[in-house]
Amino acid sequence: MIKFFLMVNKQGQTRLSKYYEHVDIHKRTLLETEVIKSCLSRSSEQCSFVEYKDFKLIYRQYAALFIVVGVNDTENEMAIYEFIHNFVEVLDDYFSRVSELDIMFNLDKVHIILDEMLLNGCIVETNRARILAPLLILDKMSES
Repeated sequence: MIKFFLMVNKQGQTRLSKYYEHVDIHKRTLLETEVIKSCLSRSSEQCSFVEYKDFKLIYRQYAALFIVVGVNDTENEMAIYEFIHNFVEVLDDYFSRVSELDIMFNLDKVHIILDEMLLNGCIVETNRARILAPLLILDKMSES
């Protein structure tokens, strides 16, 4: 099960965070700082799976953004690694070459995409067309 989902830039600034288990706000800040530090300090030759406290971190870098997913010990690392890639492909489809600025200025839409893909920390949808359908309907409604 996925415990949290983070999008972070190279400077360590969190651009998106979504938690699927309750974590106090003070502990979230500390957790994010430690997780970001452990992922950003690794070289590109090192594995993208990190054991951290009582869970695993799976991360992937896309240009200036890191996507970090914290999972429990029973989760398949490669499935989450591919899920991250699928998430970025959906963002690319919607934003036409997604960038950090797209995420910052359209955070609500990024959350909608993530919510369509994940439910209570479980992957429920991977089909791009089905993921983007509600967002495209919202876009049509806002145009009219």
